[in-house]
Amino acid sequence: MSDDLLDHVRALHAYGQSLCGNPTEAEDLVQETLVRAIEHADSYRPGTYMRAWLFTIMRNRFYTNRKKAAREPTGSADCVSIGPSTQPTQEWHLRNNELWQALDAMPTHYREAIVLVGVIGESYLNAAEILDCDIGTVKSRISRARAILRNAIDPPGDE
Repeated sequence: MSDDLLDHVRALHAYGQSLCGNPTEAEDLVQETLVRAIEHADSYRPGTYMRAWLFTIMRNRFYTNRKKAAREPTGSADCVSIGPSTQPTQEWHLRNNELWQALDAMPTHYREAIVLVGVIGESYLNAAEILDCDIGTVKSRISRARAILRNAIDPPGDE
């Protein structure tokens, strides 16, 4: 059977070209057709017209591939290949280190206030109770801590 298959490659290529309109796609379709024919050689009935059998396999592969391509369009807006699979993390890692260095360097009473409210999520009232001070003092410490962090991470005039 393999010798008979090779006799039809030119005809398969011409038919594939007529279906696809693209020589590269046609060549891929011919390869798929030959692989399918070899895989399902037991379904070929000797004495029947092999070219028609091969063309049927090719046509079915072509339409199956078209349906598959319609379900999985390449280059569409939601295609994974459009954007990076992960965002770059180097800059954020460095910025995170800068933030923690700035937190470590600031006075303890400012650091405690900003961590309680900004990181842990405590309310100003709860932070005031925890720090044993007035709510206005907590707000003032947080304001000053934010200014310290802002200046440490993005110093003025550093644009």
